[in-house]
Amino acid sequence: MSQASALVVATFSRRMRLRQADGIEVDARIKGKLLRPVCGDKVIAEPIPGESDWLITDICTRHNVLDRPNLRGKTEILAANVELLVVVAAASPRPDWFIVDRYLSAAAGMQVPAAVVFNKTDLEKQDASTDTELQDYSRIGYPTLRCSALSGAGIDALQEILAGRIAIFVGQSGVGKSSIINRLIGGEQQRTATISNKTGEGRHTTVNSMMLTLPCGGEVIDSPGVRDYAPAFESASEVMRGFREIEQASQNCRFANCRHLREPGCAAKDAVNHDAISPRRFESYRRLLALTEKLDKRT
Repeated sequence: MSQASALVVATFSRRMRLRQADGIEVDARIKGKLLRPVCGDKVIAEPIPGESDWLITDICTRHNVLDRPNLRGKTEILAANVELLVVVAAASPRPDWFIVDRYLSAAAGMQVPAAVVFNKTDLEKQDASTDTELQDYSRIGYPTLRCSALSGAGIDALQEILAGRIAIFVGQSGVGKSSIINRLIGGEQQRTATISNKTGEGRHTTVNSMMLTLPCGGEVIDSPGVRDYAPAFESASEVMRGFREIEQASQNCRFANCRHLREPGCAAKDAVNHDAISPRRFESYRRLLALTEKLDKRT
């Protein structure tokens, strides 16, 4: 029986959609219960005699993974082999910048570049703090842009960032990730959601991850929206790498192992006091550090 390598372009629980080397897409099942392919994985698969489905028998070595700890304290892999992580926030639902920080930290852990996209600029009411937050991200080196999936404003600039890369869109439910992708590909291939009038939170509509080819030559994975997220870090040093301005300031701390909490001679805390580091970003670092240590004790 012939085997071939293929790319996972959609996941539906234990069923997958594969794109073969010749561009033909086939449906597939997974052999056994131990294999857990995700969108972006390169896998080995073989045709099933008498069926149209293929069978995934192995997962090729991953270059990186986007993961998170699940409710049982185990690491859950969400996507693999990503080349760019795009965090989408929006005017509605209200932006949770702490979630944005955690995704940016995940990108640092994956060793891939990241960008921040603020959607729904067509809405009349804009939070005054948004400018400050986006300026802070830009100041520390993250590409930031505003766009409107509804009007198309900013979409051309986003295409330039995505061109030729395998990117993943992440963010809160209801921020318009699928709507942006629809605008990018010029069609309604992805389902979109409205905001719940009762809670103000987005409804989950992207049940499974899916990779779509963009006209600009890149690929984008549309991941399910979240109401909370944390990367599966194991140490304080991993957390610090996700806050590049704090990591840079730490070079001047009195102690090499400074965690920037209560230690004397902390250059990072001094930078916060002199407005060189965003106080909110610093609080975000401390929250993620506390969460990481809490999860480490559970496991």
